[in-house]
Amino acid sequence: MHGPAVSGWLLVALCGPIGGYCLARMRGSSGAARSAAGGEALMALGMAAMAAPSVGLDLPGWIWPLYTAVFGAAALGALWSARHGGRHRLHHLVGSLAMVHMAAAMTTGAGHGGHPGGGLPLVTAALLAYYTVHVLRAGAGLVPAPASGPGPGPAPEEDSGPARACRPAMGLAMLTMLLAL
Repeated sequence: MHGPAVSGWLLVALCGPIGGYCLARMRGSSGAARSAAGGEALMALGMAAMAAPSVGLDLPGWIWPLYTAVFGAAALGALWSARHGGRHRLHHLVGSLAMVHMAAAMTTGAGHGGHPGGGLPLVTAALLAYYTVHVLRAGAGLVPAPASGPGPGPAPEEDSGPARACRPAMGLAMLTMLLAL
């Protein structure tokens, strides 16, 4: 995550506003939509914060174990929530575990450029594969379907255009961070 400063600024500039948008979506939602927006806000703001060292901000060493703990707790919450809700909650679990993986790599120093392929290479490769498929699927979901008669009706609030557009953007940010690990 200590790649070129330009990519770091782009990650902060992309993920920070997405996190703010998700917080705003959370305020105007309830139930499962509120929970999903909160999880997405945590991930986006966490990615923006984790990209901060690549833009020249010097974070204290204790921040990486804190990130590991915060996203570990988020993973446990996503695992608990996944009992009641479908695939999107499992995606939050994978995302939280990816953040734990990256923060743990930074804690051990593997993510500071000291070792090629920081973290556990097999885990990193699996996460890269997962997020590549996720970005392709989420991006394909942005392509409008051809008009062929009456459709299923209006999309639920959590699947509105801006919310759907945030998912591939966040997936690309996660891919960028994993590649820089």
